Amino acid sequence: MKHLKSRSQDLRSLFENNITIEYVAEALKSVPAEANVAEVLHWMQVQDFDVVGIETGNTITGYIERSHLITAKSGKCGDYQCVFHPRELIAISTPLMKLLPILQQSPRLFVLDCNQVSGIITCGDLQKAPVRMLLFGLVTLLEMNLLRLVRLYYPQDSWQKFLKPERLEIARRLWRESQERNEATDLLDYLQFCDKRELVLHHPELLQQLDLKSKRSGERFFKSAEQLRNRLAHAQNLASGSSWTDLISLAENMEQLLIRCEEIE
Repeated sequence: MKHLKSRSQDLRSLFENNITIEYVAEALKSVPAEANVAEVLHWMQVQDFDVVGIETGNTITGYIERSHLITAKSGKCGDYQCVFHPRELIAISTPLMKLLPILQQSPRLFVLDCNQVSGIITCGDLQKAPVRMLLFGLVTLLEMNLLRLVRLYYPQDSWQKFLKPERLEIARRLWRESQERNEATDLLDYLQFCDKRELVLHHPELLQQLDLKSKRSGERFFKSAEQLRNRLAHAQNLASGSSWTDLISLAENMEQLLIRCEEIE
């Protein structure tokens, strides 16, 4: 069990210390401040860019939004540039783990590299492989910890009487199939996510220790986590059926619940 806790901490350390937003950021396209508004607007529409940087000399000093240029009839792009606000900036060395709550507060972030803006991140970048790896890792570790808690709080196979007969039979069938392949371990290892969820939510002490407000709210949370895992496993759109705000909140809640799981000995 300590080995499992160590793996949880190792994964969190990986994303906190080694995988940064550099792996999901896109280069910020830019135009000279003297560029013609009409020409740049047409280019942005063709490229489907919502935002581009404004260059003064060799440095990106601000940005323009396509929506602002639509109302502008003439002039230079520099006349319409927005200055970067500190809340819009994020260092390229920022851990991927810390990106989600920051991005929740802003539709986009501009990436600072050596004190110069060089890139941009939007919610669409959360579809990329590094973020999917992070989310899948959180869901997987959460499920592994649910199994650990079932072993702790349901000793000597006492969990079997709390599982629906049809769910127990599914686990036994999978277990027998593994026996035939000489791969079988423990019957508990063949429970599905929904089984572990039900057993954890059925135990009042676990509800309290995990700080789940009620069995119903816990069920909603775990179902959302399971649905996210399924979308990840099938390479589907992560925001399908929800919003980016909901997805980021779910990821934060999974991380917090994972920490509480690890605290239970």
